[in-house]
Amino acid sequence: MIYVDADGCPVKEEIYKVAERLQVEVILVANHHMNIPMNKLFRMEVVSTGFDAADDWIVEHVTPKDLVVTGDILLAERCVKKGSRVLGHKGVEFNEDNIGMSVANRELMQNLRHMGENRGGPAPMDKKARSQFLGTLDQILNALKRMP
Repeated sequence: MIYVDADGCPVKEEIYKVAERLQVEVILVANHHMNIPMNKLFRMEVVSTGFDAADDWIVEHVTPKDLVVTGDILLAERCVKKGSRVLGHKGVEFNEDNIGMSVANRELMQNLRHMGENRGGPAPMDKKARSQFLGTLDQILNALKRMP
């Protein structure tokens, strides 16, 4: 199963294509309805508009046999702690070895923005990032399918 933190996710089309090819279910989680392709593998889960409602729903339902796709480092950390696989939008997998550094870097960048030192956000998606995302997504899903 793939859980997608769907608000602002720039790789939904890529997820649909790979999930359809590998016949993996996808649940898109957001606090508002989104149009998704008509396919029995894809489902939209609309949660309340409360703070972190989508994150909380994903963490409540995810298992070690699932993949979470998110750009939210704090959600990634929570899912890694539950044993699930977590993939960022640019193809970087978050795991126990790198999530601590990712959280620390997030906090540093947030502090720099508050001090006015850093005004930019993450770089936009490019072809290289999309390609890396697709490759890592395919690799993780194939590994999860082999799990007993």
